[in-house]
Amino acid sequence: MTLTSPQRQTLTWTAIAVVTFTLVWLLSSALTPFIIAAVLGYVLHPAVEWLVRRRVPRWLAVSMMVLVAIVAALASVLLIVPVITKEIPLLRQQIPLLVDRLDKSFAPWLAQFGINVSLDMASVKAYVLKFVDANLEEGVATLLNSARVGTGFVLTLLSTLLLVPVVLAYLLMDWQKLLRMAHSMVPPRMRPAVDGFLDECDDVLGQYLRGQLLVMLILAGYYAVGLALAGFDLAVPVGIFTGLAVCIPYIGFGLGLALALLAGVLQFASWYALIAVAVVYGIGQLVESIFLTPRLVGERIGLHPLVVIFALLAFGNLFGFLGVLLALPVSAIGFVAVRRVRKAYLSSRLFLG
Repeated sequence: MTLTSPQRQTLTWTAIAVVTFTLVWLLSSALTPFIIAAVLGYVLHPAVEWLVRRRVPRWLAVSMMVLVAIVAALASVLLIVPVITKEIPLLRQQIPLLVDRLDKSFAPWLAQFGINVSLDMASVKAYVLKFVDANLEEGVATLLNSARVGTGFVLTLLSTLLLVPVVLAYLLMDWQKLLRMAHSMVPPRMRPAVDGFLDECDDVLGQYLRGQLLVMLILAGYYAVGLALAGFDLAVPVGIFTGLAVCIPYIGFGLGLALALLAGVLQFASWYALIAVAVVYGIGQLVESIFLTPRLVGERIGLHPLVVIFALLAFGNLFGFLGVLLALPVSAIGFVAVRRVRKAYLSSRLFLG
């Protein structure tokens, strides 16, 4: 069987795509800092070009953007510090009170159905406190042990943290040069189609990233103000964390909700915490899904919720946490490709007969 020229080209490009995906999968740990830097470079390079057009030296513009990225990353991590430092002591204080409250509330209610429960509350409280303390000590011991025997993991993490700013700086310095180099590698006869595809991907990704950033900032302010009005002591860190975490669909909102529930239950130790969190987060979810996301992110990506869930699971399984972060943008690019393939198929001889 003799293959035609278009068939040979299709097989060649398919083989290149398979080999590239396999290499990325096998070298995912080594490529992690480069992928993170490339994503940050895509987000930050418009700001660098804007500064350069206003006669700011390129090296200074790149340094400013790298510093902005470092400060933003550190600020995001430090949001969790006040939550942890305050929740652990509260956890020890509130657990006995919560156990007593549960016993007084549920024991009479169960007795109405003929279920008599008699708990030794002192033993229950002692066991729970011992469990919390033991897990904290075990966690610290595990962390110290990892620092001793898990040297490879620690070195990998440190190298990633150190490499990302360096790679990001190099990418931003040579961004236009790298784009021209990549464009020159495309066969001339394919450049119009490739340019059209990349322009459409850039349009979709740009709309998604800009809109998603606005949604994150608005929700961070809303949740912080809403929890503060409800009287939460940790309203600012929990609210901002929830708003920023929505960049990870479903998972981010779930983490923020769980954190708010924990903070509310430990602070108020009453049903008020559950009601307040339900109202604040319920309104926030409605505003996000009905108004913010359709207006700011737009519906051009057009990914079905089932596709989003599958993409999160698939990319997370292949590339870990980095895959979870990249799942939606990469799926958006895949959606553009599928849309173009579908259009070509509907106008092909195979479909039209």
